[in-house]
Amino acid sequence: MNRRIVATVAFVTVGYVVVLALWMHLFLPMSEPGTEGFQVVFLVCLYGTVLGLSMALAGRRSKVMRRIEREGYEGWATIRSATPLDLTSTGQLTRLDLELTVPGSESYRGTVVYEVDRRNLQRYAPGEVVSIWVDPLDRDRIVLYP
Repeated sequence: MNRRIVATVAFVTVGYVVVLALWMHLFLPMSEPGTEGFQVVFLVCLYGTVLGLSMALAGRRSKVMRRIEREGYEGWATIRSATPLDLTSTGQLTRLDLELTVPGSESYRGTVVYEVDRRNLQRYAPGEVVSIWVDPLDRDRIVLYP
């Protein structure tokens, strides 16, 4: 699961518990009789709305990734070697030594640490070619597209 989404859910939930405690101790005693149900419905709807919007924002790609996708150069990389580093819940963390090619420039070598999904392990074997996007401001910053 995406760590940013988990952190967002935790942060919004803690905030909601704080708001709920303030409501119970400060606002509920002063509210008009018979309006408690409406107030609870409002607080639950507010929690759901804030949680949904926060999760949508947390699930977005980072600013750098969006800029690379928008302004970057498309190319390809030939995998020279793939060294497993650690197992993860969805695959394995792998160091990939790459021969990077971007049309209009010379090929160059680079190394990337990438989490390879279990289903795609055979696609990241030495000799395989993967699509990449290269940051126009920093050729060493790349995004792999399996």
